[in-house]
Formats: sequence, structure tokens, C-alpha cells
Amino acid sequence: MSLFFIKGSQLLLSLSILIVLHELGHFIPAKLFKTRVEKFYLFFDIKFSLFKKKIGETEYGIGWLPLGGYVKIAGMIDESMDTEHLNKDPEPWEFRSKPAWQRLIIMLGGVTVNLILGFLIYMMVAFIWGKTIITNEDLPGGYEVAEIMKPYGFKDGDKILEVNGNDLENIADISKYLFLRNVSSVKVEHFDGKNEILTIPENIGVQMFETGNMLPFTALVQPIIDSIEPNSPAQKANLISEDLILSVNGTSIIKWQDFTKLVKESSSKSVVLDVKRKGRVISKTISLRDDNTIGVGLKIPVITPTQLSFTMSESISRGYQKAYWTLLDYVSQFKYVFSKKGASQLGGFASIGGLFPPTWDWRGFWESTALISIILAFMNLLPIPALDGGHVMFLLYELVSGRKPNDKFMEYAQVFGFFLLMSLVLYANGNDVYRAIFG
Repeated sequence: MSLFFIKGSQLLLSLSILIVLHELGHFIPAKLFKTRVEKFYLFFDIKFSLFKKKIGETEYGIGWLPLGGYVKIAGMIDESMDTEHLNKDPEPWEFRSKPAWQRLIIMLGGVTVNLILGFLIYMMVAFIWGKTIITNEDLPGGYEVAEIMKPYGFKDGDKILEVNGNDLENIADISKYLFLRNVSSVKVEHFDGKNEILTIPENIGVQMFETGNMLPFTALVQPIIDSIEPNSPAQKANLISEDLILSVNGTSIIKWQDFTKLVKESSSKSVVLDVKRKGRVISKTISLRDDNTIGVGLKIPVITPTQLSFTMSESISRGYQKAYWTLLDYVSQFKYVFSKKGASQLGGFASIGGLFPPTWDWRGFWESTALISIILAFMNLLPIPALDGGHVMFLLYELVSGRKPNDKFMEYAQVFGFFLLMSLVLYANGNDVYRAIFG
């Protein structure tokens, strides 16, 4: 089964669930306030629909264009661009006849459902699958630190102890915290065992974004020997598997890259290695081959994450925290969209599909669905005409001022918002196509 089909089918199922539930968020309060709903559609039915059936006063259907969905509420200027009702007197069952507070609840229903859904999914994931984290015990060698972080005191081999004075449950989150959350201090344990509190500048997230170094902390690969080539200098010097190399010609090292670099650059015919073996330090003088190698292979580190499990009450708390911070983190990174680099990284359906796992995995599917649900809630609340947030903006104006915006103005605003959204959709998906072709 191709990767495209697996990710595409997950995306289609996820969007279908989210769209139907979002539109139900509008549909249910509309019905509660006795407002007529003429259509309830999954996907858009421009010119024709794949399926439709009228039940009562509402036509339910599935459109052919999977760019969203909608409920057509009588007496409302929406994405259907139907303004015929404006030529008639308002009917009591129309949207425009309802009090502003009722219309506000109807318009906020979809966003509310998306937020609640994100929380419920995260709660379910926590209860069923728990949480997978990385602790300092899971990374015995600590972190390898990118150059962008070294001016602030980070060093290769560091272990992350605290962020802003608080324990970091999952140390793999350190890059995300620095990028999105106002981190002012990080407590680390250096490779020599000394602890230090490092001061972090306010613009560290901007630096990471502009340099493209979004993951400045990666698992450090220790210089541990795994294999010895037959008849190699290493075998003749009696090096064995699991030997930890501590120094090369007196220069201390903590990562494999330093070992290979120092051996390769050696100007003599041999090197002196200090190795740790079963708690003892042994010194070895080893001849070099013509290509300045000694015939050893790296032991690939296997990181075994720590698995946490939660009770139902703990899962409720975890679900709420996850949804809350997911929303705040997304809002925090949204500011980068307004930079030149951020605009170029906007993505469409291919980028959204990339959020899903490459194999059908229900945990990954639901986590991605929860993330998209919260993103949809935020995006729909933006004060852009044609989005829920645009309607909410005008309704708040009406509640404060006591005056409705002019119908003609609302019509033009809706048209403007629709074309703005379509332009953004085309631009974002164009970015996906450009990246697919040119990398």
C-alpha cells in the first residue's frame, strides 16, 4: 500500500470527522433556537453533489470538492452567496430574525466543538495509550548541541534538568519550549557532572526560525565500539566491543564524531586511546592504517523511551493540558506566518497529510486529528469574513453598538473573505507543489 494512499486516506477520514462535527456545532444550536437549516453538507457541492437526501426541512449531502463543508442556515449571508432572501421581509425562522446573542452562539458552535473534540481525543489517547517520554536516563550520553545554542552556555553532553525553574517531564520537548514558550532559564547538568542555570534570550525562537535550526538538541552518539575488523590495528591492540573511548592522544572526547575526526587528522603513525572497560580505564597505543583508520565500528545507540500510564481522572487533566498547550503553541508560532520565510513555509493538504503516520496507526491518527481540530478552531476564529470569526466580529459589533451592519456591506465582505480564503488555499497548496518539485 503506497505511502500516498495511507496518508491520504487518514487525512480524508480525519477531515470528514472534523467537518461533520464542526457543522453539527452550528446545526444543533440553530435547531435549538428554531432556526431553519436548509442544507447540511460534508464537502462542497458546487454544481452537483455525490449524494443528497432531504429529511424534513434540511437537505443532507456529500459534495465532490473536499475543501470543507457547510450548513446553509436560512436568512444568513454565508459561503453559498445566496442573497435572495434579502429581497423579502425577515421570517421568524430565519437567522437574521434571531437576537444577536443567539446568532453569536450559533456562529461559535463549530469552534467550540473543535476545541472540546481536541480535548476529548487527547484525554482518550492518554487513557488508552498513555504517554511516551524521553528522560535523562534514556539518554545516557546527553544531548549533542547545535552551534546556535553554544553561545548561551550549552555544551555537548548536557542533560536538561529544569526549564524556568520547573522539571521537564519529557526532555525531548526542550526544542519546542525554546521555540514557542517564553523560556528565560534552563538548568543543565554538563558532561563533567556540574550543574548550571543558563540564561536564555527572549528572541531565541526567532533565531531558531531564521536559521532553520528547529531541532538544536539531538541525542549524542557516544564513542562506544561495537565491532572490530579482523586483523585490524584495533584487534591487534585488543580493543573489544563495548569499549568506551575517553580520549585520543590526550584530548578528551564525548562523541563519536570527535573520535573519527581526531584519528583522521592525526599526523603520526599511531594514536593513544584511553578507553573505559568494565569500570577500568585502559590506555592503548594503536597503529594507524594508511587511510588513518583503526578498524572499529560504532555502536548505534538504541533509545528506549519511558512509557507513562494514567487513570481516568489523570487522563482528564492530561487531555485538558495537552489541548490547552497545543492551542497556545499554535497561536505562538502563528506570528511567524507574517514573515517572508514563514509565508514560504505555509502548506496545504499535502502538508496536513504529512502530520499522519506512514503506516495506519490509530494512536497517531487520533493525535493528528486532535491537533488539526484545534488548528481548525483557531483558524475559524480569525476575524476574516467568510470564516466563523468574521461573523463573530460583526455580531460583537452589533452587540456593542446596537446596530446591525448593512446587508450590502455584509454581502461584499463575504465575497471579499471568500476570495481571500481561496487565494490562501491556492497559495498554500502551491507551496506544497513547489516543494515537491524543487525540494
